Amino acid sequence: MLDLNNLKKSDFYYELPEELIAQTPIEPRNHSRLMIIDRKSGEISHDRFYNLCDHLKKGDTLVVNDSRVLPARIYGERESNGSFIEFLLLEQKEQNVWEILCRPGKKAKIGTRFVFGGGKLTAEILDVLEDGNRIAKFYCEQSLFTVLDEIGQMPLPPYITKKLENKERYQTVYSRETGSAAAPTAGLHFTVEQMDDLRARGINIAYVTLHVGLGTFRPVKEEAVADHKMHSEFYVLPSETADIINQTKQNGGRVIAVGTTSCRTLESVAKKLGKIAPDEGSTDIFIYPGYEFKAIDGLITNFHLPESTLIMLVSAFAGYDTTMRAYKTAVEEKYRFFSFGDAMMIV
Repeated sequence: MLDLNNLKKSDFYYELPEELIAQTPIEPRNHSRLMIIDRKSGEISHDRFYNLCDHLKKGDTLVVNDSRVLPARIYGERESNGSFIEFLLLEQKEQNVWEILCRPGKKAKIGTRFVFGGGKLTAEILDVLEDGNRIAKFYCEQSLFTVLDEIGQMPLPPYITKKLENKERYQTVYSRETGSAAAPTAGLHFTVEQMDDLRARGINIAYVTLHVGLGTFRPVKEEAVADHKMHSEFYVLPSETADIINQTKQNGGRVIAVGTTSCRTLESVAKKLGKIAPDEGSTDIFIYPGYEFKAIDGLITNFHLPESTLIMLVSAFAGYDTTMRAYKTAVEEKYRFFSFGDAMMIV
């Protein structure tokens, strides 16, 4: 029996064979597998993502995160001697000034300048932070985002070791608001045609923006779950989306979050305002078993790392025992795991 007052990181561990970690995206996007979990009965069934509409009802609303991943990993050289440097842009502080991770860090002292893309982009280190991250100012003739689209690489998670041939495969088809350091991966399964089909069948699609930070990959270090400090991320919930969600609830439809990021956005707003209404700000909401959901009726998500805050969120929604049984089943059935892996739908 899970002790909600004494949750341990190790409660959320499961054995995962390395070969089940998806290294490349499946083609077409919506041919991934889909596990269906009934929260009330605990029943688990299996399908394909292209049949998602069979598990939705007219009047349901899917809430998707339209954040777009910044190709934030760039490779260059020190201006003075041509030695190699790698930057990973983390957070914009002001125009063309960013907090970055860089390696090798010892080369990036205050005042040092670096060149990227054969001179299309230069940068100067302005400050060194306590955690070793740097503040860098970038210089380019075009918009920084335009240059990054040209020379940057996708900041793929550390468990993906194969090169991504097509950068757009680490973007959702509906991405439009640039600012994430990682993709909201539950949305990677949708095709444009499938979204059109869902709308034609009376399923609403509403948009929120939550810019995913690299903290999403930060491991939980404390054994006591409650001691973990959650990273903060910026979100926007527009008035149009608030209206669709409130109308859906009023009409008896279900609000289904596509991804933990959409879920965290909706739950953050509901917790803060006591209702769903237009809002924006930063959230460090940490959802784990014992949390009472205020906004969502369903969740579409991928299969997450053992002992991660994401599997804790799923356990809070589906129920701990059901979640751990579903993961055991996924391993036995050889589902594909993590960012480019298969999906589950919990209703």
